[in-house]
Amino acid sequence: MGELNIQDMTLPALFEQARKIHDFSESSVDQETVRKGCEILRVCEEMIGKLGLFSLNETKDDISTANLKYVLVPYYLAELTEKIAGGDRIEVLKASQAKLKEFISFCETMELVPEDEIQTSSQGGSSSSVDRRAKKIARFKRQRAAESKLLELKERKERRGRSTKAAALSSPVETGEDDVSDDDGEEEREAWLTTISLALCKAFDLLEMLKKEEEILSAVREKQLQDGEKDFSQLILDERTEKAESWHRDAAARARYTKPAAPITCATFAQDVIEGRAKVSEAHEHKHQPLLFGPASLVGQNPTTERERIAAQVFQPHYRLPTMSIEEAGLTEMNMMNEWQERNVKLMEEANSSWYKDGPKSRPAEDEEDEDDDAAQDKARAWDDWKDDNPRGAGNKKLTPCG
Repeated sequence: MGELNIQDMTLPALFEQARKIHDFSESSVDQETVRKGCEILRVCEEMIGKLGLFSLNETKDDISTANLKYVLVPYYLAELTEKIAGGDRIEVLKASQAKLKEFISFCETMELVPEDEIQTSSQGGSSSSVDRRAKKIARFKRQRAAESKLLELKERKERRGRSTKAAALSSPVETGEDDVSDDDGEEEREAWLTTISLALCKAFDLLEMLKKEEEILSAVREKQLQDGEKDFSQLILDERTEKAESWHRDAAARARYTKPAAPITCATFAQDVIEGRAKVSEAHEHKHQPLLFGPASLVGQNPTTERERIAAQVFQPHYRLPTMSIEEAGLTEMNMMNEWQERNVKLMEEANSSWYKDGPKSRPAEDEEDEDDDAAQDKARAWDDWKDDNPRGAGNKKLTPCG
């Protein structure tokens, strides 16, 4: 494997590189490549967390086809971690089991785990040998079905590629290109779902195997301690203590200069990071720059004169351009809601205050109000008398035909 610059690679490129290392590790690969693959997968996990590709309230139908493959990152990391040699084997087994449990738990949230596996995990390890045998047989059948389906999808894709190439050579006009792309998208999604199902079968088997290995190694270690190898174990404990203390000292020294990276909240910038147009470490201001449609010599520049400004606005779109981004609009609405809630709180406090509950104590202008009421009554009576003496239409009789 060549030397990789992980910081300059995009998320799809990192995943493909880690997947190649995982496929090579199934046969034989050196420890340096395995550790490199683990490092790449950890970077993938960090980028997936910052980009927010997955949510706990989503299911497999809500995940796009392009992001579906990143569900396999914890599984690949667990398998590569299990192949690390040297050091404390029990710690390696625990780290691999933790990643396998994380992968299975996430697949269960995405509704990708079969029902019988969920029931078995909920029951715990209290099942009988007959139930365990039936469970392994069912898992083996699912694994074989997934492998045959992946092989069928691969052959189907190769046949379609050969037929498309032959059709392109026979006629210059390509027909049915949209249908082919749609079929490719559906087959790609089906292939990734089948790959995840196959990985789940292997993850359950690998988890059981790692648990048994950990139990055996723990029993061997306890036996060694009981047989009088306490001095050897004390040396191991002293070495671990020294490593832990040095790690804490270095972490305390780095804490003053390092800060955790803030999560990415802009969807446009996240898409740019995925497609390689930007990096996670780049500073990004969530500001929307309005588009200018005009001569190529003026677009993207700062017009200084009125003539250049008018020329840069030639061929504007028929719709009104946005003046703020989605994030800015959300922040504005959130501020409006906060102000509205504060105003409601003030109104409720005023409504519950003492001056509102207490009635009016004195009316100094009662006499003036009574006089105003008498004057209004006299005016209303005079108006009623006038309407009685002058009914509606009484002065227009000469204008009517029968008047």
